[in-house]
Amino acid sequence: MKHLLIWILIGASGALHAQNQWVIKDSVNGDPRSVASAFVLQGEGYALCGLDDGGFRRKLYSYTFWQDDWDDEGSLGGDNGDGLERGSASAFAINDKGYICTGQGYANPFFKDLWEYDPVTNAWTQKADFAGSARRQGVGFAIDSVGYVGLGYDANGFCKDIYKYSPATNSWTQLNDFGGSARKEAVGFSMGSQAFVGTGDDGVMRNDFWEYFATTDTWVQRPDFPGTARKGAVGAGLFPQAFVGTGEDINANYKTDWWEYNYFSETWVQRAEFIGPARSHAFAFPLQDNIFLGTGYGNGAYLKDVYAYRRLVGIEENAIYASTEIYPNPASDALYIRMDPTDLRVQFMSLDGKDLSQEVSIQECNTGFEIRQNNLASGQYLVVIHHRTLGPVVQRKIVFI
Repeated sequence: MKHLLIWILIGASGALHAQNQWVIKDSVNGDPRSVASAFVLQGEGYALCGLDDGGFRRKLYSYTFWQDDWDDEGSLGGDNGDGLERGSASAFAINDKGYICTGQGYANPFFKDLWEYDPVTNAWTQKADFAGSARRQGVGFAIDSVGYVGLGYDANGFCKDIYKYSPATNSWTQLNDFGGSARKEAVGFSMGSQAFVGTGDDGVMRNDFWEYFATTDTWVQRPDFPGTARKGAVGAGLFPQAFVGTGEDINANYKTDWWEYNYFSETWVQRAEFIGPARSHAFAFPLQDNIFLGTGYGNGAYLKDVYAYRRLVGIEENAIYASTEIYPNPASDALYIRMDPTDLRVQFMSLDGKDLSQEVSIQECNTGFEIRQNNLASGQYLVVIHHRTLGPVVQRKIVFI
């Protein structure tokens, strides 16, 4: 029989704050570069391709968190990959495979080919070409077992079309256009079952921010990014927070500001300034509860340094509900939430932001709420309690063991 072990992250006084700091990490192998791509596979970060003083590259490097070390891996296309060198490509990861497509190279200003990387064999395999126009400077992300690529710049100008890629069928499908204007050099990343796209250049710099719902193929505009409008920024998510920063503004100023977006409250707050040189066109990826940011271009120089941002580990709760009890600890089968249930609803989620409320039984009772698990896999989960007008007021982590 499974048990629930409740981790109470927040005391009655409010949030427990720790970290919110940057730490320098091992620099990427090879020459300093910009417009590289990145993805995460099997607990390791990967950086690939890009542009350096010698031109476009196709090298791939893997980063091991516990060793703080980068290793050389197989170059894009393998031994016969000459001509595949590129920058400003879109990348994503699905089912322990990495993917890169589109971009810009030496003789080819716009690519549309798609390549799959297998870390087990350290080999690349060409897949079905991107179904949209050949382009560069777009966005790429993955939700569940599907990859998404869109926006960017092609031979006719700015783009806003979006396509999804299924590895199971090796095929692309066109989706609804992005909800904002056609643009290049935007940030795009997934977090749980949603994705976020914002900022970029459509002829002027932008600071709008949009959420994409894959289940309905719809875009919803969220509060604007509060920093200056920019292009070439980075973005990444560690549910329930997303982070956007660096980049270049309309006056060609390279940026170091760093902003956090809260998924539940839909609000932005500025966090610790990036400690490296100001830059645009860096890469970023989430790994081991850190956001890694590295390489890029700033103030006349290509860069190869890498930093890790450690977010605040506490979660702020509404003070009225800070004394909420979630018990027993441990529990078998049923979990109880002691509170006045008026105007409240309970949401049950995975730690990466997927709503699992339909996979448990949530019932209102005299003393609050009862949650009964229905053979969920062992692991960590999140209980979020929403007020009808105040939004999320309690967020607690739980673990099935």
